[in-house]
Amino acid sequence: MAADNARLASMPNTTQSRTTDAFSHRLSVLTSGPQRDALLHGLRGIERESLRVTHNGELALTPHPRALGSALTHPSLTTDYSEALLELITPAEQDVALTLDKLDKLHRFVYAELGDEILWNNSMPGLLPETDDGIPIANYGTSNIGKLKYVYRIGLALRYGRTMQCIAGIHYNYSLNEEVWRLLHADQQSTASAVDFQSDRYLALIRNFRRTNWLLMYLFGASPALDRRFLRGRQHTLETFDADTLYRPYATSLRMSDLGYSNTTAQAALHADYDTLPGYLDALAKAVSQPYPAYEAIGTQRDGEWVQINTNVLQIENEFYSTIRPKRVTYPGERPLHALAARGVQYVEVRCMDIDPFEPVGISLETSRFLDAYLLVCALDDSAPLPPQPYAEANQNFARVTTEGRKPGLELIRDGHPLAMIDWAEELFVKIEAAAARLDALQGGDAHARSVAVQRAKLADASLTPSARVLQTMRDKQQSFLEFGLELSEAHAAYFRARPLEPGEANAFAELARQSLEEQAKLEREEVGSFDAFVAAYRAYTLNRFSV
Repeated sequence: MAADNARLASMPNTTQSRTTDAFSHRLSVLTSGPQRDALLHGLRGIERESLRVTHNGELALTPHPRALGSALTHPSLTTDYSEALLELITPAEQDVALTLDKLDKLHRFVYAELGDEILWNNSMPGLLPETDDGIPIANYGTSNIGKLKYVYRIGLALRYGRTMQCIAGIHYNYSLNEEVWRLLHADQQSTASAVDFQSDRYLALIRNFRRTNWLLMYLFGASPALDRRFLRGRQHTLETFDADTLYRPYATSLRMSDLGYSNTTAQAALHADYDTLPGYLDALAKAVSQPYPAYEAIGTQRDGEWVQINTNVLQIENEFYSTIRPKRVTYPGERPLHALAARGVQYVEVRCMDIDPFEPVGISLETSRFLDAYLLVCALDDSAPLPPQPYAEANQNFARVTTEGRKPGLELIRDGHPLAMIDWAEELFVKIEAAAARLDALQGGDAHARSVAVQRAKLADASLTPSARVLQTMRDKQQSFLEFGLELSEAHAAYFRARPLEPGEANAFAELARQSLEEQAKLEREEVGSFDAFVAAYRAYTLNRFSV
C-alpha cells in the first residue's frame, strides 16, 4: 500500500495531484477502518445480448423458443429489439466470479433448447435479411404491456431502422454497498441527506466515466470490422478488407462509432445533465415529453395501428443511447425516472462494452476484475462538472478511439489541450492499480492486480487488444468477418453443448420458464381496459403494472 501511495504522490500536475490526494484519502477511509470489508459487498450483474443465427450465420427467423419461457415475464431470459436478439440477464452478485458462473449456466440452458441454431458471438451482426423490414421485431403477446413493448420497437424501427437494433453488447451493472457511501458521508461531514449524497457520488462516477471511457474502447473494443451488407448501401469511410468485409485499420469498436450507436439528429441535441440528479431527471423528462418535428410527421398511428408510443424526442427514457446510465430498481408499473426521483441512484449500468468474440459468454473474469477496479476509481476520484464544452470533448475523445484507437501517436483533448492517449492512459492506470491492490488486499490473492497488469501491457503493445486480435486472426486465416464470427460462434456452441446442466439445475430453469409462460397467460387472460387507454396512462406515468 505504501508503494501505491508513493506512485500516486509522484504524479505531476497540481490539479492531478489534488484529485489523486482526494482519491487516495477516500480509498484509505474505505480500506483501513473496521468496516473495510464494505468494498467487497457491492453487487455486479451482467446483461448479455446475442443474436440467434443459423449455421451459415444468417439471422434466425424463428420465434423466441417457447422452452426458454416468456420474453415478457422471465427474469433472466428475454429479447431485446428483435425476436432473434436474446438477452441473458444474471442476478446481481457480490463477487463477479459468481455472476459469470450464473451467466455460463444460462448459456448452457439456452443451448439445450436452441435446436439447430447457435448464438452469434460478435457485437456486429452476421447475415441479416436482405431488407431492413425483414428483421422480425420482438413479440411479447397480446397483453397491453406486451403490445406497448412491441409498439415501442416499431417506433425505434421508424426512427433508426431495424438494422442498427441488431447490434449486440454487454451491459455491466455495478454498485457499491450502501455502507461505503455512509462511511464517505461521515468522513466528508456532508450536510446532504444519505440518499442525496449517494446519488451525487454515483453521478461523480458517471462524469469520471464519461471523461475516460475511451480507455475501455481501447482495451476491450472488439468490433473493428463488419459485413459489407450491414450498411445497406449507406455512404461510409471504411476500407475494404475483402469482398464481403469492411473495416478500419485502427478501429477498436465500430459498434460504438457513428456506424453503430451514433447520436441521431434528435439525440445529438440532447445534453444529459450529469452534474445533479434533478438536472439529469429534468433533461430526460423534457426529452420524453417534447415533440420532435420529424417524429410528429410519422405520427403515432397508421391505418388505425399504433406505430409509436409518442412523437417526442424519446418515446421512453431507455431510448436515450448512452455509454452509462444511473439506475434504480423499479417497482411494478414505475417509470425509471420516477424511481430515481423518489429513491435516488442505486447503481450504474455500463453499456459500451463489446462482446468479446474470443470468450464463450462474451466477457472474461479478467475483464470484469479490471472493470471493478476502474469503476472504483471513477467512484472515488474527484469529479468536475460536465457542462457542454467538456461534455462534447468527452464525446469526441470517445468517438476518436472507437475509429482510430490503435493509431500510433493518437492524441486526445483534455481540458482543451492535446494529450497523447497513451500518456493519459498511463496516468489513469496508476490509480487503477492502486484500487486493484486494495481490492486484492481485502479479498486475498492478486486477481485484480493481475487483470490490471494484462491491460497495461496493451498500452505498450496494441496488437494485444481484442480489436487487433480480431483483424490478425482474419488475416492469418484469410477469413471474412462472417467466416471469423461463424467459426468462433460454432466453437463456443460446442463448448456449451458439451457441458449440459445437472438434471436439478436444468429442471429449475425449465420450471422458471414454465412459470413465466403462466404469468404471461394470466396477464392476457385478466387484461382490463383498452390499449388506447393503457398508452394514455403510460404516457401520463400512471400505470400500475410493469414498465417497458
